[in-house]
Amino acid sequence: MQILEHNNQKVTVDKGELVGYEVNGHEYIHQKGSPGWRNADTEMFPIIGPTAEARFQVQTPKDIAIQDQHGLLREMEYELTFESATELKYGKTYTAGTQVGNSKYPNKSDKQFLYWPYAFQFEKKIRLLADALEITFTISGERDTPFMLGYHPAFKLHGENVSIKTGERTIALDEVLAVGSRALEVPNCNSVVLQDTSGLSITTEGFKGFMLWTEVRNMVCIEPITFYPYAVPQHLLHEGFDYILNIPKRFTVKLRPEPQVA
Repeated sequence: MQILEHNNQKVTVDKGELVGYEVNGHEYIHQKGSPGWRNADTEMFPIIGPTAEARFQVQTPKDIAIQDQHGLLREMEYELTFESATELKYGKTYTAGTQVGNSKYPNKSDKQFLYWPYAFQFEKKIRLLADALEITFTISGERDTPFMLGYHPAFKLHGENVSIKTGERTIALDEVLAVGSRALEVPNCNSVVLQDTSGLSITTEGFKGFMLWTEVRNMVCIEPITFYPYAVPQHLLHEGFDYILNIPKRFTVKLRPEPQVA
């Protein structure tokens, strides 16, 4: 367990998972064991979305890959590569074609192992700024490696009238609940505000939008994504790929508390 503290902020990280972001005594991150989801955050890579209807097969330029929901990265363990008073870096390295055990097998999937035809290096950096928390993802690999990336943090809710404000509209928690497991898309957007008893601004770089998900009233997932997977049938998921070119791909998420009250 690693802890970062700066000014009135405290961050707690467990094996690369952000399990706490507390500011002036207000906890923003969903706590494990509370109703809603068994995690606090995770990454969706190299694909986003379910694959069961496509027999867990995803087409790539090289070959068919076997992927379960949200990809195989979450099945790999992070290695802590750097630590300071205000910054942590974690990494995962994958060798092309390596079989990775699927935690959903056998109860929720008939695929015991997952694999991807491309090697990659994935870095997650967690850094405390003077008044915000910054999370940066850096993806390296051979040129033309296909991928999708989604960041999947869960936020603890405190108030009765919670909403998510975008540049164009305000989305009530009831709207997110009504969509269910599919997740509500917020396209072409790089900034939202979670309006609760204490507000939280979420701004991104590199992502193309968000999707919102919850099935309970005590938490909500606000997920930056490069592609909304329900835009296509599962067997066409490859239409949502981005590609690594000549330099690593970098994506940033910044969480900044705001004095907004629901």
